[in-house]
Amino acid sequence: MAEAPEHRTLFYGDCLSWMGDWPDACVDLIYLDPPFNSNASYNILFGEGNGRPAQVRGFEDTWRWDEAAIERSRRLEGAAGHPAHRAAVALRSLLGPSGMLAYATYMAERLAEMRRILKPTGAIYLHCDDTAVIYLGAVMDSLFGIQNRVNLLSWRRSTRHSDARRFGRVQDHILFYQRSEEWEWNEEEALEPVKPSEIADKYPLQDERGRYRTGDLTGPLHRQERGAPSTLPWRDYDVYEMGRVWSAPLRGGYARYVNEQIIPGYLDLEGVHERLDALDAAGLIVHPEAGRWPGLKRYADADLGEVPTSLIYSPTGFTNYSTRSGEYLGFPTQKPVALLEQLIRPASRAGDLVLDPFCGCGTSMVAAENLGRRWVGVDISSTAIDIVQQRRLRPLQIEAEIRGIPIALREARRLARENPLDFEAWAVMRIPGMAANERQRGDRGIDGQGMLSERARDHASRLVLAQVAGGRFSLSKFREFLAVLEREDAACGVYITLDPVTSPSARDEAGEKGTLQIGASEFPRVQLWSIADYFQGQQPNLPVLNDPYTGAPAQLTMIRADAP
Repeated sequence: MAEAPEHRTLFYGDCLSWMGDWPDACVDLIYLDPPFNSNASYNILFGEGNGRPAQVRGFEDTWRWDEAAIERSRRLEGAAGHPAHRAAVALRSLLGPSGMLAYATYMAERLAEMRRILKPTGAIYLHCDDTAVIYLGAVMDSLFGIQNRVNLLSWRRSTRHSDARRFGRVQDHILFYQRSEEWEWNEEEALEPVKPSEIADKYPLQDERGRYRTGDLTGPLHRQERGAPSTLPWRDYDVYEMGRVWSAPLRGGYARYVNEQIIPGYLDLEGVHERLDALDAAGLIVHPEAGRWPGLKRYADADLGEVPTSLIYSPTGFTNYSTRSGEYLGFPTQKPVALLEQLIRPASRAGDLVLDPFCGCGTSMVAAENLGRRWVGVDISSTAIDIVQQRRLRPLQIEAEIRGIPIALREARRLARENPLDFEAWAVMRIPGMAANERQRGDRGIDGQGMLSERARDHASRLVLAQVAGGRFSLSKFREFLAVLEREDAACGVYITLDPVTSPSARDEAGEKGTLQIGASEFPRVQLWSIADYFQGQQPNLPVLNDPYTGAPAQLTMIRADAP
């Protein structure tokens, strides 16, 4: 029997595969910021130009109309019962064979599964840019129903993507859908409190109760309200003459304040005139000079906040940030925690399960944790899983269960066999201070690199390079790596294999590259290191490297997938 994912679990792999193992209606809220390269050539996105296959991994998200895309599109179009069938047929008619169709069908297949695992009381946010929002919106309308579209939100960044031939792009888009009419907006959690610095401007008047402003006690007159009690005069004020009706507060934070602190039983009063009399008796109505309408005193201490608008913009504090902000991890497409908190807060409740199927560097995980929600993350990049675990959760003293990452040599062999590019990235990241190369093909013999914290006395460069061999050891390939070190003028390098290298020639040639002198210590310039060594708790004999995301010296502890 399928089991729901457990709180604080990170899943490595394609979210489509993992979600397929989960039961229906097991998740309360989904937030996803899926990969997409908005800077890619439109000749690729809207053409058939075949190139290297799309790699939906790491920080790379270029989409091609390749064999996988053709098969996926054919499968969805031929499956009349699949939830994404209608969207796939419509998108092919609209886009034709293209990189954009490859992307849209990839997302449709996964969004259909997300719809299945959402509870009827659940909701979903899909974060994207203006390149694909039209097509993703069509997919969401098809899957969830136009009637279940809650909002199209825009997050305004503080910096623009300039283009001399069009308006500067300054916002992302967030498609917000409910799973069904059973979903409820968490109104109290949605409210944004007034900032202390803004109270004086927003509430310019003051009396013995505190700062206040005056608000309207009337509303627009609708045809069906003609002759209703709310149109009758009160205290010689005839609002009907002005095409208005009386509207004493009944809902929202102010009404609760009045009921609890000033006028007990206020909400039980049935007639609008009774409520006006009660407010007036309590001194909460301002009677102006002749010719003006009475106003309701609205006090600052009764202001529980305002519901944010669909435009989330930089003055609210959710903006781009520099490396000096303390939050930035150097992860492409990283979003601020505060932005994710504002999205998660009103769309869920404490204890709800939040899923991020493209979790990246784990911003949504931190936001959910801060708000008392349970969470689950999935990412197809082992690099991302490492960043979430090491840089997001460990500093908060949060331990997550990791599923799918190799915890034994046998599993590492399978990863190398089934997904060699992910194996390369994972293997490089086992060395503290090393970052996987973002470019996976045409990498010129470099799978990872790092930077020495201190320059060696006998070598000007601080560059450290790594190359990964997932199959049998090849002496000729190793010699190519030695040539790369010289070509790049690297200070040192690590050649990573699955099993320890036993070739005497390889070890002799590595030794011939000499050593580095740093302080009173010597380190070999070239080292042969294996994943088998890793699982034995051994790491390369390297000088201290800088953390690739902060520039500070990296910790010397071995990064273990199964480490507590």
